[in-house]
Amino acid sequence: QVQLVESGGGLVQPGGSLRLSCATSGSIFSIYAMGWYRQAPGKQRELVASITDGGRTNYADSVKGRFTISRDNAKNTVYLQMNSLKPEDTAVYYCNADRVRTMAGGRKDYWGRGTQVTVSS
Repeated sequence: QVQLVESGGGLVQPGGSLRLSCATSGSIFSIYAMGWYRQAPGKQRELVASITDGGRTNYADSVKGRFTISRDNAKNTVYLQMNSLKPEDTAVYYCNADRVRTMAGGRKDYWGRGTQVTVSS
């Protein structure tokens, strides 16, 4: 019932910026944490940034100072502002919702299908 849909990816030149959005749908009561992961070809998926419902954030060392994660708890939407993009940021970016409470009860994790970010001249 719960769905996550990413948007905002695309092609950008080095030094440019992109803003990713992840919108959720379904009968969601709460989400403990939301985050962004990325996976480049031949590499494992890694955590880029996460944010709890209380606003506590966590960033990968490689993006600190360049990326900013935020969320709208009322809309259950998470954003990732990416500045000073580098070619090594090229990857598929996935949205994650951790410990989601729904009408069905319990807590589950959900993933979006991903959005491609390509940083190239």
